Amino acid sequence: MALELLKELVSWRDLLDVVGLTLLFYALFHVLFLARGQHVLKILLLLGVFWAGAQILGLSALSWLFEKLWILALFSLVVVFQPELRHALVRLGRRTGVFKVAEYEERSIDRLVRACRFMAERQIGALIVIEREQNIDDLIEGCVYIDAYISAELLITIFYPMTPLHDGAVVVRNDRIAYASCVLPLSKTAQLPKKYGTRHRAAVGITELSDAIAIVVSEETGEISIAVDGVLEKVLDPELLKDKLLSLLEVEHGA
Repeated sequence: MALELLKELVSWRDLLDVVGLTLLFYALFHVLFLARGQHVLKILLLLGVFWAGAQILGLSALSWLFEKLWILALFSLVVVFQPELRHALVRLGRRTGVFKVAEYEERSIDRLVRACRFMAERQIGALIVIEREQNIDDLIEGCVYIDAYISAELLITIFYPMTPLHDGAVVVRNDRIAYASCVLPLSKTAQLPKKYGTRHRAAVGITELSDAIAIVVSEETGEISIAVDGVLEKVLDPELLKDKLLSLLEVEHGA
């Protein structure tokens, strides 16, 4: 008797609704807390298939919930793929000329290279970010305003161990040292070898999200590396560093 009453009260559609809701909440938990960015799109597409199935089968509870959650799905896409969207906007800005053109002189590059050579020889850790067309103020935090002419001596003093500003990045903008002690976004790429520490990950991170150039001096090995467009490359000789900077910043040699 009780079983027959239960069958009358609960249909197969109701059971599917309950199972579907359980799977939906599990998927949302996975997206919000466990999933990495590359898997989120697949999960959202799968949820779209579930929503279509719920509509076809007439599952009222699932259909109602999916209709209310589409805004959350769009918001999740924006949050998860924020770096890719930012990078796309940077590229669009380059093509349309929205961003300013940074100006640098060869003498400033010489001073940067001289500072890097000095710090590399003494294994003084350093991280220098050079702005190009995109302003990176919205990507950096905790900065100390400097606004000084570029000099090798000032850069060495900033990064010298135990000085107040040594822990963080220097930002160079239009031939001047704009900020020191900046905190940069860290790259989450798995392609970066584990031997690299916070400085190298920060250098890759800022160049993934902007068109800036980042120079790293390793305090462990004294090696100089340069990051552009999210790619980190060792520089075996300071003169090669100068040539790369002249090319990337479009500065004419001897100008």
